[in-house]
Amino acid sequence: MPYILIADDNQDIIDILSTYASKEGFEPVIAMDGIETLLQFKKYSPDVVLLDVMMPKKDGYEVCREIRKQSDVPIILITARGEDFERIMGLDIGADDYIVKPFSPSEVMARVRAVLRRMSKSESGDAKNVLSISTLTINMEEYTLLINGNKVPLTKKEIETMWVLADNPNKVFTRDNLLDSLWGMDYFGDSRTVDSHIKRLRAKLDKVPHPEWRIKTIWGLGYKFELGEQE
Repeated sequence: MPYILIADDNQDIIDILSTYASKEGFEPVIAMDGIETLLQFKKYSPDVVLLDVMMPKKDGYEVCREIRKQSDVPIILITARGEDFERIMGLDIGADDYIVKPFSPSEVMARVRAVLRRMSKSESGDAKNVLSISTLTINMEEYTLLINGNKVPLTKKEIETMWVLADNPNKVFTRDNLLDSLWGMDYFGDSRTVDSHIKRLRAKLDKVPHPEWRIKTIWGLGYKFELGEQE
């Protein structure tokens, strides 16, 4: 039976999520603070993590960063605050989805199923794992991105963004296309998440010169990976 780690300092939330998770065929593992969450993660190696942001001892963002250093397990952040910058920060540090309280337990389980489907899809099939185009190399097994052999430190989601764009050179992706491709059709975010995400990604990429290609904004539509000397 797969494990689901439910980390929240509210016992009522733990109880209801545990009940629904059990009905979905999961074995719930409980933690009520950040340190306990990391201990339980190490002990059980759960298949998915529901992680409250506002927890004692270590908050959810810090816990998410620690988990991402050692695992690509799906992480869904849960918080009472839904400001754009907080949602974007959560996704940028490696969370796979973000749910704002109050929520429907059925919706949470739907998000769990969706993120597990995406994970399964990315790991299955005969899809290539390394993409080399011009001076850019992306390795999805190691989750690394190189420009002219220089490693650029990016988050998991930023590397996935580059893969989607670079694997389809000169194809225009609308913001909704990117939301669906990177966070899934079940994600309830808005297009501003994509704009902020691309802005942060560009800032990191621009630390290493790459005049042979760029992420180009197509005004009114979205973005594309464009080859050729930049104007």
